[in-house]
Amino acid sequence: MKSLINIIKYCIAAVVFTTSAFAQLYSSADLDKNYDMVLKNPGVQIESTEAINLLYNFRFDEADTEFRWLKYRYPKHPMPHFLMGLSEWWKIVPNTDNEAYDKAFLAQMDSTINLAEKLYEDEKNKIEPAFFLAAAYAFKGRLYAERESWTKAAFAGKKSLKYFEICKGNGDLSPELLFGDGLYNYYAEWVPKEYPILRPILALFPKGNKKLGEQQLEKVGNNAFYTRVEARYFLLQIYSMENEYGKAYEMAKYMWQTYPNNPYFERYFCRTAFVTGKAAEAEKAAQNILDKIEKNMPGYEGVSGRNAAYVLAYYNMQYHRNYELASQYYQKAIDFSVQTKSLNAGYYVSSLIGLGKIAEMKKNYDEALRYYKLADDKADKKSSQDKEAKKAIENLKKLKREERRRR
Repeated sequence: MKSLINIIKYCIAAVVFTTSAFAQLYSSADLDKNYDMVLKNPGVQIESTEAINLLYNFRFDEADTEFRWLKYRYPKHPMPHFLMGLSEWWKIVPNTDNEAYDKAFLAQMDSTINLAEKLYEDEKNKIEPAFFLAAAYAFKGRLYAERESWTKAAFAGKKSLKYFEICKGNGDLSPELLFGDGLYNYYAEWVPKEYPILRPILALFPKGNKKLGEQQLEKVGNNAFYTRVEARYFLLQIYSMENEYGKAYEMAKYMWQTYPNNPYFERYFCRTAFVTGKAAEAEKAAQNILDKIEKNMPGYEGVSGRNAAYVLAYYNMQYHRNYELASQYYQKAIDFSVQTKSLNAGYYVSSLIGLGKIAEMKKNYDEALRYYKLADDKADKKSSQDKEAKKAIENLKKLKREERRRR
């Protein structure tokens, strides 16, 4: 059921996120009146780079200083509030179950909307305020989708699309607008194939094209300015779902090298290095993540921790044959899973099975059986983990019977 809910979130994201990634709009650039829109002012892009890099690198306090200076300089413009809201959004990204930043995020987006509405009413050129309105409503819609507030998400999405249509006529921004088309094309085809139960709903919308959508997002990721990072954020997920792990690894590595303290990108780098068999890189990244969690670095918490701990447990068990250390890391992965309330997640179940195998090797059969039974209870039924746990239980019971006969 949780997987289905996540897919519905993707569906809504593909609609309401169409314009949300106009995130990298401004820093301390002068609002040059020689341009009819600040969006087309090249000075904005040049001067915004440092502040946006600080944000994506999770140096929120430093980025926030720049954004508050903008608020002082332009108190009637929506741009400063939008950027401060973006900071709150990226605090949510590493663990979307964390609701601690919701209130601050929504307050900044509401301030963005209020100021943008005034500009929209007063200015002859509606394009710029329409961008802010579309983006702010899109971000709100995405958060509401994460919180499974479907009515609010739908309302925000509808408002976002209304203003997006106004922006769409501006040819200078077409590379950025391709972002929404790419998202829609991919998920509109992917969702009904993976979840037939949703086909009647999606039949009401235009058909998608996964391959085209992926190509469009790659074009945005390579050529756009405002939506480049957000396109790559989604491409990491798409590559993984399409089993294009080589491409996912290369992109994750590049994004982590560009933003070395971004927990989301570092987590994906660790995961894709692990899947593609790059043991040294995966092990080093996993240890880095755990070290950053120990240092309480922004955004590094249990979701990244359970991934990193499992990677280290796996390597210590399978390659280094250090079963004591492997047990410690498996337990860490379990603890992080409990902390993040993800007891049905793969890392939790696989860690239980790992501890069971180690206990079995030590001939602690009762302990091993306890781990296997708990794994079987928590695994998705008929999944590979469920089958592995059931087989382990069966083999262990058989082993115990044979030992009793030998006695």
